[in-house]
Amino acid sequence: MAINYYTPKKELEIAENIFKTSIDGLYYIKYKKFLDDRGFFSQILEPERIRQAGINPDFQIKQVNLSVSKSKIARGIHTEGWNKLITVIQGHAFCALSDVRKDSPTYKKVEYFDFIADPNNEWGESLYISKKIGNSVCAVEGPMHYLYGVDMLYHERNKADDLAVSIFDPDLNIKWPFAKEEMIISQRDIDSITLRELYPKN
Repeated sequence: MAINYYTPKKELEIAENIFKTSIDGLYYIKYKKFLDDRGFFSQILEPERIRQAGINPDFQIKQVNLSVSKSKIARGIHTEGWNKLITVIQGHAFCALSDVRKDSPTYKKVEYFDFIADPNNEWGESLYISKKIGNSVCAVEGPMHYLYGVDMLYHERNKADDLAVSIFDPDLNIKWPFAKEEMIISQRDIDSITLRELYPKN
């Protein structure tokens, strides 16, 4: 089944190269890469762009994390109580963002992104992910390097905000690029719960 990946459109642009998505609090960002015969230079994980766009006037990056995944490794669906700015700096990543906030106007909405870190492309791509939006990523081609800056130190976070929802949740029905039996996932993600288990009365 074909996957309907996100495409930025002019009517969704809220600031230069920053676009709304179908999920409340999730934004797609393009950043410029300056190419020459040596490679390229780019500025990534820029909190000032988030503040100037009015998305989060208090956004500051306090910690930068790097996750490296081999091909067919999937991580998620994870939520945390911090806001984050992510970009894929190597490899090919399938990203599925899910609104698992039951009080959100876009609850259960899923948005797909196809991120390829092509050193010859003059544009790179990032996402600003507001706290408690469900984040999942699968390495289509590894090693896949997933870099993200967050506005809270890991040891300062509220662990009660950490949540793992099943990547095979029937209500979200995410269309993964690989068959379930091919994907490599952690024990935590194997043991994760569905939205129906999390919100039995919803």
